[in-house]
Amino acid sequence: MNNHLAISQPHELTLSASSLDAYINAAHQLPILSADQERDLAQRLHDHQDLEAARQLITHHLRFVIRVARGYNGYGLALADLIQEGNIGLMKAVKRFDPAQNVRLVSFAVHWIRAEIHEFILRNWRIVKVATTKAQRKLFFNLRSKKNRLGWLNHEEVESVAMDLGVKPSEVLEMESRLSGQDLGFDAPTSSNDEENISSPSAYLTHQGDDPETYIEKSDWSQHQETRLQNALNILDDRSRAIIQARWLNEKKQTLHELAQQFGVSAERVRQLENNAMKKLQAHISA
Repeated sequence: MNNHLAISQPHELTLSASSLDAYINAAHQLPILSADQERDLAQRLHDHQDLEAARQLITHHLRFVIRVARGYNGYGLALADLIQEGNIGLMKAVKRFDPAQNVRLVSFAVHWIRAEIHEFILRNWRIVKVATTKAQRKLFFNLRSKKNRLGWLNHEEVESVAMDLGVKPSEVLEMESRLSGQDLGFDAPTSSNDEENISSPSAYLTHQGDDPETYIEKSDWSQHQETRLQNALNILDDRSRAIIQARWLNEKKQTLHELAQQFGVSAERVRQLENNAMKKLQAHISA
């Protein structure tokens, strides 16, 4: 190994909320790689899939992940989780890093680090996703930083933000509303005062579809109707029954002309047979 690659072996770093300070201190104890050290390690990884070289590149860049993650502290998510997600981005960057491009790894990796942290924030900042499209994600992060400085936006500020980000003013207003909303539990806390529970969605969002009694009732009625229809079909002659089946009951419906060709009659005659059959069915079912 070249002399400039004589890097001290870093201790294994494990990250958890309880050991966050120790992790950060250990990461900052690792020296920053020189350009030559970084290039040689990246070359070993690129040419020989050297996992030890990859480990060295990752561990000696952990301090940069911590720096980026700290910039997202205001989202109410644990710094340890933000760092962990940033580390995933760093690993992806190391895997894709090409030393022949003659750029430092940190410049290349910052995009991957931020991308993973952004995805984590969007998945966990609210129970319901606040941003799904690329434009909404851009608006989410930019608008939140502007709101921290400006508070609620007036009309001129909305127009300015929309122009800066290349979106419609209505999209800015919608995102501002999402950012200002709070998650609401479906079941309100138990309280002796009924008025305190009225705002809980469970008090006014009801659905009877999962009620066993309702389900059985609907199932019985559906089966009853199906039986009556089958009995009614049995009173028809074979040709009329086939026409009704082809025109109303089959997944792929047939036209009057197709049936006319099949039975060797005119399309008008098929229509008359269909109408007569429908009248017989209705009379039988209604009886």
